[in-house]
Amino acid sequence: MPHFTTVGIVAKQGDPEQVRGTLARLSDRLRSREVAFLLDAESAHLLDAPLGAAIPLAELAARCDLIVVVGGDGTLLHAARASAAHGVPLLGINLGRLGFLVDVSPCDIDAVLDRILAGEYEMDHRSMLQASVVTEQTAGPAYTALNDVAIHKWNTARMIEFETYIDGVFVNVQRSDGLIVATPTGSTAYALSGGGPLVDPALDAILLVPICPHDLSNRPLVVPGDRRIEVRVRGHDQGHVQITCDGQTALALPTDAWVRISGHTDRVRLIHPKGHDHYQIMRAKLHWGGHHATRAHPC
Repeated sequence: MPHFTTVGIVAKQGDPEQVRGTLARLSDRLRSREVAFLLDAESAHLLDAPLGAAIPLAELAARCDLIVVVGGDGTLLHAARASAAHGVPLLGINLGRLGFLVDVSPCDIDAVLDRILAGEYEMDHRSMLQASVVTEQTAGPAYTALNDVAIHKWNTARMIEFETYIDGVFVNVQRSDGLIVATPTGSTAYALSGGGPLVDPALDAILLVPICPHDLSNRPLVVPGDRRIEVRVRGHDQGHVQITCDGQTALALPTDAWVRISGHTDRVRLIHPKGHDHYQIMRAKLHWGGHHATRAHPC
């Protein structure tokens, strides 16, 4: 009997030909193994599923014991935020570019899926952040991020000025293009291009990475994962600031409000094939020196 009995399929949008072929191969393999599967809206559309077959992502996560993401890291980030509360693990098939989170090649779907359905896999747990806009009177809803929360300018060429507090303790004032608050998972995303450190995803930590700071002594800071970060933008700059979670959810910052960011209680569960090597992925994606295996032909 397969280790997972109901699989949810979540597909990347905007690249129908490549995604359609991979979805067909994946669904055929699941049928051959007599594993039930549910489709999100894009998967249902690309597979020409019957009307009504598409299931909202939150419902799909509640009804599955595994989600397979067909796409890139962006697709997985979207699925992860929706599914983390249900504790359902995710497996990523990489149709994107870098693919730090989606690490299964479309060429290997059959073999990898067979082993995972047999219970042969590795799992790691990734921390998340939650961010909310707060005032002296109220706290807005919490929004979730697996990679990062960015506080950044959006409609001006000038820098913004803001104060940073950690657990209520004043840290600094800086003028910059903004601040990236990231998880260890997000250390290979926006924070990396901002000059932040690479952090092993097993660590419980939060990264604070300034974006193009005016003062070059403003360096990235790594703090324990249970810290509460607050960022208060100086009044004359508030109308020029936006908050984004994983680059996908955007929040406005009203006058007299500030941003509160902390670790989320939920964790994202990622499944990898046996023998998964995080540092091998780093070597390949970041072109570090080493011995590189090459394929003679694509699948």
